[in-house]
This record gives sequence, C-alpha cells and structure tokens, in this order.
Amino acid sequence: MKFQFIEAHRDEFPVTRMCKVLGVSASGYYAWRGRPESQRERDNQVLLDHIKAVHAASRKTYGSPRVHAKLNKEGIHCNKKRVERLMRMHHIRGKRRGRRRVKTTDSAHNLPVAPNLLNRQFEADAPNRKWVTDITYIPTDQGWLYLAAIVDLFSRRVVGWSMASTMHGSLVRNALRMALAGRRPQAGLLHHSDQGSQYASFVYQSLLGDQQMVVSMSRTANCYDNAAMESFFATLKCELVHERHYRTRAEARQDIFEYIEVFYNRQRLHSSLGYLSPEEYEQLRQVCIS
Repeated sequence: MKFQFIEAHRDEFPVTRMCKVLGVSASGYYAWRGRPESQRERDNQVLLDHIKAVHAASRKTYGSPRVHAKLNKEGIHCNKKRVERLMRMHHIRGKRRGRRRVKTTDSAHNLPVAPNLLNRQFEADAPNRKWVTDITYIPTDQGWLYLAAIVDLFSRRVVGWSMASTMHGSLVRNALRMALAGRRPQAGLLHHSDQGSQYASFVYQSLLGDQQMVVSMSRTANCYDNAAMESFFATLKCELVHERHYRTRAEARQDIFEYIEVFYNRQRLHSSLGYLSPEEYEQLRQVCIS
C-alpha cells in the first residue's frame, strides 16, 4: 500500500522524499514498480474508475458514503472502507457546508403569529402531511436574488419555489401556489414557517386558510425550529452557490432551477431516505402505502 501511495503521488512529490517519510527504500519501490500489476491492483483501478464516474455525475458533491451507496445501486458491490480509502488516496472529496447566513426574517411586526406545532418533528408518514418553508439569498453582481422554497418532510422533496430580486410577499405566495398546483394537498396539512412578515401577512394566511392548512411557526430567533429548511439551504449553498460566481440574477435563476428540479429532487441521494432521491423515495413508498 505504501508503494501504491508513492505511485499515486509521484508527480506531486519527489520519490526519494516519500520513501524516506514512509520508511521504505527507493530501490524497493522501483523494484515493485517493475513487477506485473496484481489482480488486486487491477480491481482497484476498475473500482476507482467507477468511483470517479459516480463522483463526477454527482457534480463532485458526494463523499464516500453516497459514492458507496450509488455504486451498490448500480450493482457494483464493494466494501465501504475500500471506497473511502481509494477516494482518500486519490484526493476525491465531497463538498462541505459553510455557515454564512444573511438575515431574511423580518419578525418586527404586529401581525398575528402561530405557535410552534411542528415542534421539531421533522418526519412525516405520508406525502403532503407536513410542509416547511423559508427564504434564503443568492449573491450576484446585480445584487441579492432571493429564493423561497417549500419542502415536503415526507420525502424532502422541494415541492414549491420562487425567486425574485426582493423579499416582497409575492415571493412566498408564488412558491406556495406552485406547491399547491403540483401537489393538491388535502385539508389538515401542517404548514411551518418562521414568523417573518411575508408568512404572517393577511394575504398569505388567507391562502393557507383557503386550503384549510394548519399553521405552525418557529419561535423568534430559533433556527433549529426549522432545521429541515436550514439543511436544504445549506446543501444548496455548499453544492452549488459557493462554487459559482453569478454575474446576473438570470444566471443564478437558471442554475438554481436546474439544481432543484433535475438534480436535487430526482437524482441526489439523501442519507435520511436510505440513499434514495426524493422522487425514488416517493415512488417506492407510494407503492408500499397503496
């Protein structure tokens, strides 16, 4: 394994230095290098090629757990630690979340607010039982682009979203209308948001009332009360936004649309769903439920 490490990094560091650090002889390395490749080494190379393909298809976002899960789904059965070791040796990494956040909640208002009925119970036993929603921001050279999104806690699917250059009330209303048109929920759905003026407004609450939804709101300045939405936005920022520089809001809109509808909802493996995508999870569970 030491000789394999030296071979993998010989273009980055001097061979003699690596041999000294690893406690092996340079002559031993060159003797090893001249021998025929073993079956294990050939198998590792084949597996490495599959790992690189899965990692690239994930937009270079997957770490070893998701890469391993995807390989198994494709019928390539291998040891999880072996995948982790090969990825580490070849510097193949997933993306890590950052912690930057701009305040998007205006709770300094006199509008009525609802109690926290969700109470951090971020699971649902069927679609359209619990929705969570929030607003985040995307930086562009033209200024902020604001994104309002709604996530169904059953499958973590983004069921509604809207983007605009301001946080006007129409931003969240358009996201809600999209979710309603696509999902057509029955009465009694629990709708959870923060106490922002956009969500507490008379117009938005009237829309919820028309659909006979149950209203729930996070406590003031408590992001953990809506942790599922925080998680989605953190994933979006880590896997997409922080890797881009948007000159215009139109560029950001197109990128985010494609990420949500093509990748996140239909392809991205979610550890909380047993490494299925939201669409796969809904299809599987709907069969089980029916």
